Amino acid sequence: MLVIITAVVFGILGLVLAGGGVQLAMLGGSPYYLLAGIAFLATAFFVYRRRIEALWIYGAVILASLIWAIFEVGLDWWQLGTRGGLVVLLGVWLLVLYALGSFNPRPDRSRRRFDLLALAAPLVLSVIVAGVSLFIDPYGREGALPVEASVAAPNLGNAIPEADWQQYGRTQFGQRYSPLTQINTENVKDLEVAWTYQTGDVKLPEDVGETTYQVTPLKVGNTLYLCTPHNWAIAVDAATGKEKWKFDPNAGLNPDRQHQTCRGVTYYADPNASAGGLCSARVYLPTSDARLIALDAETGTICESFAEQGTLRLEQKMPYNPAGYYYSTSPPVIVGNKIIIGGAVNDNYSNQSPSGVIRAFDVNTGELLWNWDSGNPEQTEPLAEGETYSANSPNSWSIFSVDEELGLVYIPLGNQTPDQLGMGRSEAVERHSSSIVALDVNTGADRWVRQTVHHDLWDMDVPAQPVLIDIPDAEGQVVPALVGPTKQGDIYVLDRRTGEPIIPVREIPAPGGTIPEDFAAPTQPISDLTFRPAKLEEKDMWGLSIIDQMMCRIAFRQLRYDGQYTPPSVEGTLVYPGNFGTFNWGSVAVDPERLVMFGMPTYLAFTVQLVPREDIPEKREGETGSEQGLNRNEGSPYGVVMGPFLSPIGIPCQAPPWGTIAGTDLRTGEIAYQHRNGTVYDMTPLPLPFKVGVPGIGGPMITKGGVVFLGAAVDNYLRAYDLTTGDQLWEARLPAGGQATPMTYALEDGKQYVVMVAGGHGSVGTKAGDYVIAYRLPD
Repeated sequence: MLVIITAVVFGILGLVLAGGGVQLAMLGGSPYYLLAGIAFLATAFFVYRRRIEALWIYGAVILASLIWAIFEVGLDWWQLGTRGGLVVLLGVWLLVLYALGSFNPRPDRSRRRFDLLALAAPLVLSVIVAGVSLFIDPYGREGALPVEASVAAPNLGNAIPEADWQQYGRTQFGQRYSPLTQINTENVKDLEVAWTYQTGDVKLPEDVGETTYQVTPLKVGNTLYLCTPHNWAIAVDAATGKEKWKFDPNAGLNPDRQHQTCRGVTYYADPNASAGGLCSARVYLPTSDARLIALDAETGTICESFAEQGTLRLEQKMPYNPAGYYYSTSPPVIVGNKIIIGGAVNDNYSNQSPSGVIRAFDVNTGELLWNWDSGNPEQTEPLAEGETYSANSPNSWSIFSVDEELGLVYIPLGNQTPDQLGMGRSEAVERHSSSIVALDVNTGADRWVRQTVHHDLWDMDVPAQPVLIDIPDAEGQVVPALVGPTKQGDIYVLDRRTGEPIIPVREIPAPGGTIPEDFAAPTQPISDLTFRPAKLEEKDMWGLSIIDQMMCRIAFRQLRYDGQYTPPSVEGTLVYPGNFGTFNWGSVAVDPERLVMFGMPTYLAFTVQLVPREDIPEKREGETGSEQGLNRNEGSPYGVVMGPFLSPIGIPCQAPPWGTIAGTDLRTGEIAYQHRNGTVYDMTPLPLPFKVGVPGIGGPMITKGGVVFLGAAVDNYLRAYDLTTGDQLWEARLPAGGQATPMTYALEDGKQYVVMVAGGHGSVGTKAGDYVIAYRLPD
């Protein structure tokens, strides 16, 4: 009976491999699967006949598979294992059958030991190669960042107490750097939980899929200020985690919201108000129903002197205003007497969408002071009665940075919706899409624009807060610089006065071939400091077995792919890096003394397929918006279907690593190290701690103690790394997904704390929760 079952299994696998192999070969792919399928069928035949030739044939399959795999991927265990795992296990099973006497022995006894060796020898060789490859990582880049300080008195941005974290990136410079040193590379391993606070804001069954917890708390004095996915504002005691106050704006639920999240609140202490008076210090809360609410920082009560009884409606002057299409997911910035805010416009819903206008309001009264609309950038004075902003103009949903001395606010800009359809864009939109823009704080006029993608058809909006840092040039003169991470993997290092590159930027040829109504830019910019991955090849396809790997190869060959910037198509296009981005809103962290940068490059391929309007089905009742699946692009000739490039069993089709950490010397532009980051512990049915290098979304934080803290990965851990080498020093298991950026602070007793929010991320599928967790060293 075992023999018959074995023969059937080999026969089924042979048919699948041969059938898929024929299809792959006809697409110009590897002939291995066709040949392996034929060999599996032959093995099945001889197993059924109980003929010893089955061992010889299958031994040849194992040996050929090993040679083929090493030729394609070298000694990369993660790729060798998936190519050979099933093949080797079946070989072991054939040896078991042989030991059980299931095969008819040869009459010549002297040749029987060779029958055993025909299969055993390739198996042993495969095991040896696998064992050796376990200790070799052909991916990793080893090195070290400079340890000594390059700047004696670094510019950290606006002056705040060392113990505080008063803005999203700690200061207006967005460096995500703390000068605290109590926690260092020697003692970080001793961190333990100091307190845990649960907000009570949990994901609801009726929430949109993109309900995520991404907040970085602020710390001012002895209080932490934060918000939740449903836009509750909360203040907690920084020493104990005890709740001080909670404010619920009742933002409601709307299935047309693409995101339900809040990345942070904005703190402001009025220099002209009496200290301790009502609303002398305020917290500004953005909501998912397009409001900005001013709250008293001490009590959480509404500051009614701001705007209309404490609430500023952000849908003013919008050309179109469907509910749920526009809202602010990120905290505004305050400079002088101005609060400056952007907003998220839903991707690919309609070409009759709100504007991506950036606006400055009086921080005390809510009066509009200026507006900058990338679709109409010359008119920055407030619009007259009856005028509206331009529809669909590129928006900024991420976080801004400010240089008060230069009088500039730095805006990471997105693309005009629909993202994948470029026809009909105005000259102004073409100029500003997917760029970093410097606006005059006082007037809103743009001082300079640095575009990172020309005629963007791939949703490569600039997602990250620009990081400001001063870098000495070769003559020792200080250059005020800006570090701008992008989805495509480039790091733009610019003179923030002019937007001119400090690290060179050049143009390279880009693929053409769009739909008839559109066009593609002939070249695209690339920075000399880049984490762009190499062009994918068929051999880069992955799977847990040769079956799903073969299916990924077939899918790869069926998609249109001429490298990065292959235009979207009706047939289907592979986009790599995908619109998840190499870098996203978590940005990077810099050490302004050592002039080094730490980031988390992520690599996931996406697929994009344009759908002609006549082929789009009617909207189903209850259908909610998302950035994945079918995006309808109402009013446009095409919808678009998007999503990660996954195998039939739901894992990425391209080989790992999908997530890494990296350190860079900003003075030279050299990447010192890049390592796999994160495990598949929470990605598989069994909790396996395999360090594959998994995707992540969130950001890092650096301390002067030489430690980097980062959650973000899709396994639920907060980790600490040595900034110099990238080596992991510590990790703590989180009760939910940690897709937020950590922060640190100290109290009057000198104790340093590290705080991480764990609440999960809707689109990457990590566990939802409502946790705020503080860590410190033991007494």
